[in-house]
Amino acid sequence: MKIHIQPNAAALGAQAAAQTAALLRQAIAQNGEARLILSTGSSQFETLDSLVRETLDWSKVTMFHLDEYVGLPETHPASFRKYLKERFIAKVGLKAYHLVNGDPSEIPELTRLLREAPIDVGLIGIGENAHIAFNDPPADFETREAYIVVNLNERCKQQQVGEGWFATVDNVPKQAISMTAYQIMQCRHIISSVPHKVKAQAVADTLHSKAVTPLVPATLLKTHSSFDLFLDEDSASLIEQDKIADLA
Repeated sequence: MKIHIQPNAAALGAQAAAQTAALLRQAIAQNGEARLILSTGSSQFETLDSLVRETLDWSKVTMFHLDEYVGLPETHPASFRKYLKERFIAKVGLKAYHLVNGDPSEIPELTRLLREAPIDVGLIGIGENAHIAFNDPPADFETREAYIVVNLNERCKQQQVGEGWFATVDNVPKQAISMTAYQIMQCRHIISSVPHKVKAQAVADTLHSKAVTPLVPATLLKTHSSFDLFLDEDSASLIEQDKIADLA
């Protein structure tokens, strides 16, 4: 694990995007193509904004993403597929993309497509409750499925309201289709962009925990052989200084 701390979210996004692009170029050079997983939410704005401006052959990149609310139409402002189409897909010429449409019946086909070849880079955010994708605590670390239907906990719903996607907690769907913790860990490289003060406690809980625990799902990422965590000064503000020294 490597930790990178930048002064602000814009600098964080630029650095995370540059590393993502470098890894994709490397995969293309080695294999003739690359496979990418993207996450969404307000914490990813700066990284995606920088990533679409990176120079690489996007026509050799296939994209997947992490999750979507069950039954939410794409026209809804909170739809993750709407988010990705507007902020990423429309701005680069991908080889292909496969979106989670919020219908559980799609899981077998999406799993087949995802597992056709290894994923080179996964951009995996960390939620305010330390979830990865929509694997809220206590996360299921045991399943070997690629995607599962999950029930969203109250802290997760509050985050969605706080980011402005829904007016009230009651408006947030109760369930989502989420890539599993196991499947996330199959990525060759994991990059986590985690800016902003609202993520500081989740970051601290993840780094301070000596145990890998479903109660702090992001602790699982620390066991990955190629995991880079990108923070800004706000999200890093609660980390003990010796942890920064050990991981920087």
